[in-house]
Parts: sequence; C-alpha cells; structure tokens
Amino acid sequence: MSQAVRILIIVAAFGCYYFLFTYFDVIKASLDSILKLGLLSYIVTYFVVGNPMFLATRAFNPGWNALKSLGLGTDFWKGAGFALLFALPMLLGGYFFFNFKPIENWENLVGKTACAGFFEELYFRGFLFGLLFRNTRLGFMPSVVFAALLFASGHLWQSNDLMESVGIFGVTFMGGVLFAWLFAEWNFNLWLPVFLHAFMNLAWELFAMDETALGGMYANIFRGLTIALAIIFTLRYKKHRHLSLEINRRTLWFRKKAVLVTS
Repeated sequence: MSQAVRILIIVAAFGCYYFLFTYFDVIKASLDSILKLGLLSYIVTYFVVGNPMFLATRAFNPGWNALKSLGLGTDFWKGAGFALLFALPMLLGGYFFFNFKPIENWENLVGKTACAGFFEELYFRGFLFGLLFRNTRLGFMPSVVFAALLFASGHLWQSNDLMESVGIFGVTFMGGVLFAWLFAEWNFNLWLPVFLHAFMNLAWELFAMDETALGGMYANIFRGLTIALAIIFTLRYKKHRHLSLEINRRTLWFRKKAVLVTS
C-alpha cells in the first residue's frame, strides 16, 4: 500500500468520524430511548461515530494488532500510574487552593473526565496522530499539527468571546501536542495520555478553577506545573534508562520509512 493511499485512508476515515460526530446528539437521543441509561448511550454513541476509524485501523493491522496499533495493547497500570503522578500538581493545587464544585450529576462527571479522556485520546492521538506517524513517512510535526488543530477547534464552543476563544484554541492545541508527544515517548502507550487527560479534566470539574479550558492565573500555574512535571520526568526517565527519544531530528518532519505495527 502506497504512502498516499495510507494517508488518504486515515484522513478519509477521520473525516467520516468528524461528519458523523455532527449527529452525535441525534444518535444519543435515539439510544437513550432504547437503553434508558444516559451514560451508556453516551459511550455507545462514541463507538458508533468512531466506526470508520476502527475499520481503517483493521485495514492496516488486523486482529489484536489493531488495538496495539492504537496504543491500547501496552501497559495499562504503568500508563495510569505515571499519569496520576503528573496530574498531582493540578489535583493537589485544586484541593488546597480552590473550592469544591457541587456535583449535580455523576454521569456528567464521568462523561467529562473518563469518557472524554478515553475517546478524545483514542481518536485524536491513537488513531489520527498515531496512524499518520507510525504507518506513513510523515514525521511528528505534520502528524501532530493536523491532529492538534482539529482537537483544538473542537473546544471552541466553550466561549463566544473572540479573545477568549483564541486563548482556548491555543491552550487545547498545545494540550494536543503534549498528549501526542507523551504518547510517542512512552512507547506509544495510549493509557498515559488517556489518564492524564482524564485526571486534568477531573481537577477542572471537581474544583472551581474556571468554566472554560482557558483558566485563570492560579489554575494555569498548577496546569503549567503538571505539564512541566510530565515533560521533565519523561526526559529524565529516558535518559536514566538510556532510551533514545522517539521524537528527534530524524523523525521531526519526515521518516525514512513507516514503522508498521506487525506483532
């Protein structure tokens, strides 16, 4: 399969998902009437709209390798544990410096934390970034910028103010780059960005930091500490274990060959 065909399949599959996602509320409402459980229908709807990407992934890597190529076949507990470590500045900062938000709906809390973390990372990092970066010769920058732009644009609904929207776009764009970098550097273990995303969202939902992804000064200090800890720890960890960085001069823009997941 040529490079152009691989890229076309990945982009087309994600485009189909993006189109189906515009009907997310309609599909969920239909499932609500059948399943009678809002959270369950929310999860099922995410799987339904993601079907084009699952089919495309199977085309590249059939069977169990399809999950592995998305980053789900690696160490679950290692990813969860390091993600919790990285998120501690936000969680502890929220606990000591902000008031608790009243939890009016537990299903919404799970949806905005665990579900958002899992599905957004699976689709944007595991599929779009991961397959472009690993199954084609595109390097980190072209792969991640495309994925991060789409990821950031999906958060613009949080504000109608132009400047605030620009800020939200910038924050979520850089978040997309960070999650993709961590995904790559931790041996394509998607569980780490999944849990880090979920824990960061959890801090935002549990504590009165802000109503949008932009945040105020203190909220951004703790978010910055979490980001710094994740980056510095990752670099030190790999240096201590004599592991080379996945993102380097040879993989930044274009790769000499695709790294297909075959086992």
